[in-house]
Amino acid sequence: MAYFRVRAVVGSTIEEYNRLNALMEMFGDLNFTVLGFSCNQFGLQAPEANHETLNVLKYVRPGGGFVPRFPVFGKIEVNGLNEEPLFTYLKESLPYVNPVIGDMKKFYWSPIKVNDLRWNFEKFLIASNGEPYRRYELHSPIENVEKDIASLF
Repeated sequence: MAYFRVRAVVGSTIEEYNRLNALMEMFGDLNFTVLGFSCNQFGLQAPEANHETLNVLKYVRPGGGFVPRFPVFGKIEVNGLNEEPLFTYLKESLPYVNPVIGDMKKFYWSPIKVNDLRWNFEKFLIASNGEPYRRYELHSPIENVEKDIASLF
């Protein structure tokens, strides 16, 4: 099983969502799935209500009739005082992968910690036994992710 959080800046949104769908096409018949979680903590880029998320994906970002081939869950917080316990566990299990924190004026949580997710589409790969395996920053080549997924089978 893998976890991939969804949402990104407009320039990479189309690429990232298509890559996530491609991962499902490549590995979906194995014991693998992408799990998408919307979050509004990065530049306030996901202001829609939970019931609007799939329509936003289909018609706005990435648009063009996009339909995710993976489950997309309700909006959560991945950093700060109200972060989901799953993300606390993942961040404690796998250290940050990008030493640059980024533009803190675009972060909407407190306190900001060194191991926080830096931006949208940061990814965690979780082995089938439930153990966190690897963490990827936004700009990690998808080929590295594919190779790591394949190595788990």
